[in-house]
Order: sequence, then structure tokens, then C-alpha cells
Amino acid sequence: MSFPIRMTEIETPVGEVVLAWRGDMFLGAFLELARDRTSWEPAYDTAGGGAALRKWITTRFPGAAIERGAPDGPALALVRYFAGDVRAIDRVRVDPGGTEFQARVWASLREIPAGETRTYSEIAAAAGRPGAARAAGGAVGSNPIPIVIPCHRVVGADRKLTGFGGGLPRKRWLLEHEGARIDAARGQLALL
Repeated sequence: MSFPIRMTEIETPVGEVVLAWRGDMFLGAFLELARDRTSWEPAYDTAGGGAALRKWITTRFPGAAIERGAPDGPALALVRYFAGDVRAIDRVRVDPGGTEFQARVWASLREIPAGETRTYSEIAAAAGRPGAARAAGGAVGSNPIPIVIPCHRVVGADRKLTGFGGGLPRKRWLLEHEGARIDAARGQLALL
């Protein structure tokens, strides 16, 4: 049986998130990109995120029937996540596509518990390519389902917050929402 692809937008504490899913599986999410990585100022208007996700979905699934509507199915897990159930997204199925290496990196990201982080080197090793931190960083950066595939849980080798398309303030908010302790003065994870 073929399922239509559904799309919707949800307002969250970190801005609008545009979602796409089929049945019980996330296919894509689009978080407002930051104009620069130190602010929340978006690089596009709210229509831009939906258009970008729609283009990505129709390229990946040519001829797909896209329906718009209220959040249901897996989209409700993300609503629960923002309402405080930070583990609600752990149980959601995902279909991000990608290369074999990207798929291993993204699977490694889903193994990071809420409130914890890993470095790019640790993700590369978990994906079977120790020493390929840059390649892992590229895969993390091309993640099509941010938050659900928690790329925000990856930090630099020095444990500082780095590399998040939504901007470092959003990354910090997501990590703190999940219970991570951040040294705001240094933008670094506090060692407990």
C-alpha cells in the first residue's frame, strides 16, 4: 500500500519547524536556518522552509502526492518532545535516505541519549570510519531530519558547541532542553 507524504509546520521554542512524513516514518524536517551561526535571525521567511523541504521531497520521491495538514503520527512525537518528553523522538522511525556512510552516521546520532553529546571523531568511529571526523561532520551537516536525528548532540573535539545550521543559540537551547549542562560564558559543555 502506498502512503501519501504529509507536510505541516509546527511552531516551537526554536522557531518554525516544517515536517514531512509518510505513514509512521519521518522523511524530512526543516528548521529555520540562521543567517549566521551566532544568532536566531532566520535566513529566509517562513514560506522558504516549506518550499525547500517540498523541493527535497519531490526530488527524492518523484511524483509523490504531498498533502498538507495538522500534525499527526510521527509529527506528534516532535510536539511531545518540545512539550518536555525529550525521549518521544527516540521511538520514531526515520527514512532519511543518503549514502551508506551517511546512514551509518545518522544511525549513530540516534544512539546518543538525550542530554548527552558526542564529538565528530566519536561519531566517525561509531560509523566504522575512525579518523574520518571531517567526513562524519559532512554527514552530520547534511542530516535531512534535524532534532529527530539529533545532530545538535554533536560537539567539537574541545567539547565546544559548533556546527549547527540553525545557529548555536538553537543548539544550546535544544541541549539544555534535554538536560545537558552548558557553560554559557564559554559556550562549552560543563564537565560534571
